[in-house]
Amino acid sequence: MPPQHVPPGQVPPPGWTPPPPGWAGPPRPAPALGPGGQPLASFGDRLLAALVDGALSMAVVMVLFLPPLLLLFWNVASDLTRTYPDGPPPDAFLTEFMLPILLLELGLMVVMFGLYWLYHVEYMKRTGQTFGKKVMKLRVVPLDPAATLDRRMAGKRYAVQYVAAGFLPGLSYLDGLWQLWDKPWQQCLHDKFAGTVVVKVSA
Repeated sequence: MPPQHVPPGQVPPPGWTPPPPGWAGPPRPAPALGPGGQPLASFGDRLLAALVDGALSMAVVMVLFLPPLLLLFWNVASDLTRTYPDGPPPDAFLTEFMLPILLLELGLMVVMFGLYWLYHVEYMKRTGQTFGKKVMKLRVVPLDPAATLDRRMAGKRYAVQYVAAGFLPGLSYLDGLWQLWDKPWQQCLHDKFAGTVVVKVSA
């Protein structure tokens, strides 16, 4: 009979000793460590860091891109209304309305990729942290502890995480979820391509 089920007034079985004062149960398993001995970042921490960076990027996009898009939409729609009071013919709608909007969106996409490069490559490679990673106390480090994070590694991460994932449906989900079953370094696909890991740091 287990000691915790011994009826009141009876003694525990021979050989049983009470746990020492302050005993909190068996120790938790040690966290997985990166090549340099630092704890590997958890899926939850990496997800929260990505959400912080995503919210920051969305705010920048809204401030920089939404006003010119709305202005162009208003001007083109007003011109079409004046030129074609009864509604534009299909060819005019395509060439005078849809085409300018699509060209502006294409230009904004190019600018967005440029801004993402500045943030996720040029800014991140200095310390291994974006703002989101800094908030969550994470850092990108090379898989080789003797190496230094450089533009080439950061650029490879960017190429998979943002450029390729922007054009291949489902890749962004596969990339992010890959760390859940990757062993031993818990890498995403962009980590594997760049030769990096993400670790937990004190600041």
